[in-house]
Amino acid sequence: MNGGSLGQRGSYGSLLCDGKSSNNARKPSSKMLPVSSREKERVLLGITRCLGRRRFAMLLLVSLALLVFIWGSFTVTKETTSPTVRPTGSIHFDNIAIVSHRSTVCHYRVNSTLGHPCDKFSLPPPPPSGGRRIGPRPCPVCYISAEQARASMPCSSSASPVLHNLTYVVDENPVKTESHGGSDFGGYPSLKQRTDSFDIRESMTVHCGFVKGNRPGFQTGFDIDEADLMKLEDSHEVIVASAIFGNYDIIQQPQNISEAARKNVPFYMFIDKETEMYLKNSSALDSNMRIGLWRIIVVRNIPYTDARRNGKVPKLLLHRLLPNVRYSIWIDGKLQLVVDPYQVLERFLWQQNASFAISRHYRRFDVFEEAEANKAAGKYGNSSIDYQIEFYKKEGLSPYSKAKLPITSDVPEGCVIIREHIPITNLFTCLWFNEVDRFTARDQLSFSTVRDKMMAKVDWSINMFLDCERRNFVIQAYHKDLLDQMPTPVAPAIRHPPPLHRDSSSGRSSGKNSRRGRDRRSGSRQHRKAAAGIREKQAFL
Repeated sequence: MNGGSLGQRGSYGSLLCDGKSSNNARKPSSKMLPVSSREKERVLLGITRCLGRRRFAMLLLVSLALLVFIWGSFTVTKETTSPTVRPTGSIHFDNIAIVSHRSTVCHYRVNSTLGHPCDKFSLPPPPPSGGRRIGPRPCPVCYISAEQARASMPCSSSASPVLHNLTYVVDENPVKTESHGGSDFGGYPSLKQRTDSFDIRESMTVHCGFVKGNRPGFQTGFDIDEADLMKLEDSHEVIVASAIFGNYDIIQQPQNISEAARKNVPFYMFIDKETEMYLKNSSALDSNMRIGLWRIIVVRNIPYTDARRNGKVPKLLLHRLLPNVRYSIWIDGKLQLVVDPYQVLERFLWQQNASFAISRHYRRFDVFEEAEANKAAGKYGNSSIDYQIEFYKKEGLSPYSKAKLPITSDVPEGCVIIREHIPITNLFTCLWFNEVDRFTARDQLSFSTVRDKMMAKVDWSINMFLDCERRNFVIQAYHKDLLDQMPTPVAPAIRHPPPLHRDSSSGRSSGKNSRRGRDRRSGSRQHRKAAAGIREKQAFL
């Protein structure tokens, strides 16, 4: 067939031009006659057309590749010059020295093109009102993976507005000059010193506990063994801390902790001698002073007789006990952490561009209501609470209202504190501790006063997230005294069926008893049928 096509089509209809002629243009054998000139022209024409198509295809491919290259170069240039670019690779800080303040701040996103995976996440609608009241419950929270969260850690510290250098009062012999409040451990700051501490300047010196020495934890009250002090002074990017004083709680082991966090994030639990004795007697404490992930730090010469007030020292002055830490997560001793620390920090600090985060109370937003609730529950002496609230009222404390927005609450749920250790947050917790030292140990009552006084001076705010979000990453257990009061659970009684009276000769139940059982059952059925018939008759009447 001399009129056949010059190319062969494959299974998808494409023309196979591989430089060879088709089946109709076979290679002549030595026995065949020489081909005519007309056949030669047809073969050459077919080859020329095929080569032409191939050149055109190659030219088209090269053009497309060039276009893609130019567009990719433009995109890369645009992203690298943008101030909001966030690298996606992992960043490790294991051996990097910590700098307290830097002039530049890095911004990160998990994916610079698509945005953060949680940007479109929203909480589900609240349950409908009415009916049985539902107590506080956890709600869904969007976390990125622990690996992505660790990779999104900022490469430098956040800016500390106005305040750059913060030092602390040292007084070997503090003297109480006013009649009310304060302690040797806190140094008895006067009302004038208290007022001056809220005048935020570039360099400040304030009372912040541990006034009797230059080294917190060494002959200052709240003393810690030298080996533990050296461990606390190590440099770390992230730590988790808690405390139990007065044997008040049972240690809860963290769950769902990534391998990176297990390797790089220390978990410190501060306890007193009473709690240490209990742990030793229960054989929970090993020879390395560890219980699971927790490294146990024993505190001696505790400054207060009130165990809860002693717990405020590591809670609010953690930056003094661990001076070389960038980020910390504080959880009360009754809580169990069930989300990786890197994920918690990414969700509530880094993603929000915040340096301090705490959850708000699930129901109360007003300090006056919180004070009344504390008195009703017997959390502290009524006269002490009244004195503190009257003092704040004279300073201008008013009930919470929508006029305070975007501030969403004046009452925190203070059992979790997530913070970056920079001068402004260190000052906040110092001044908050001074209020706890001067007035009552109920830190919810003094939180908003310190916050509002600082916010009036500098452009700084606190991320107060929902309490249901807090309940997502920590599980709350009962205090030990409540657990001791609970009755011991009783094992359910096993009820055995009554023995049957059997005939000794046959081993079977006697016919008399068996008949009585059948008669009783049949009588019950007859009674039910009769009652049903009466109801049917009444229905028709």
